[in-house]
Amino acid sequence: MTSLAPRAREGLVRTVVVIEDEQPIAHAVAARLRSEGYEVEIAADGPSGVALCDRVRPDLVVLDLMLPGLDGLEVCRHIQRDRAVPVLMLTARDGESDLLVGLAVGADDYMTKPFSMRELIARVHALLRRAERSADGPAKPVVRIGGVELDATTRRVRIDGDLVHLTPIEFDLVHYLAGRPGRVSTREELLAQVWGYDVPSGARTVDSHIRTIRRKLGSSIVRTVHGVGYAIEEAQPCT
Repeated sequence: MTSLAPRAREGLVRTVVVIEDEQPIAHAVAARLRSEGYEVEIAADGPSGVALCDRVRPDLVVLDLMLPGLDGLEVCRHIQRDRAVPVLMLTARDGESDLLVGLAVGADDYMTKPFSMRELIARVHALLRRAERSADGPAKPVVRIGGVELDATTRRVRIDGDLVHLTPIEFDLVHYLAGRPGRVSTREELLAQVWGYDVPSGARTVDSHIRTIRRKLGSSIVRTVHGVGYAIEEAQPCT
């Protein structure tokens, strides 16, 4: 039985833009997303993908890394410029540097080809649920980790007063760990609580996001507990 997209039963249909130059993949992804209750638009190159996102303002973007015109990294920078739309990046390459760069420019999640369509749908559902929780959640106190301040109401991050850009998933990951100071969270827990799904291949995504967070906020902000997971030691609400 097909599971409808989040909020589809409430009459609010989410729009997904698929930017992919391999037509068989683009149409297969679009068909599966439509069967789940999403509105889907397709673009086959970088410039038309940027224009399409500007026009329809999607709720989520499925974005190929290797595109004609503008590559996926440039497209991601353009579409994240004005608002933090969730981005699920696809690529045929599996290099760690590609993964880290993709996450650094604003992608929330990352899948390599060939991929399971079922897993892609699970990740799309999870990204949208997380975005809805972030938008609808109650106001939370500002949290301080050393010189870093996280304001969950405005979703702004400052280091010694200076604004630092975190992607939505990076913010939620730091905020989740900071809300449990000194407690070690496993990768499986983080996938379930922050991303909203539990997929074994997602452990690498957690590690890569932690590396990106350390580059942006400082190498000591998150502690690695080898063989277990991650922790933030000293975090407290600002008074």
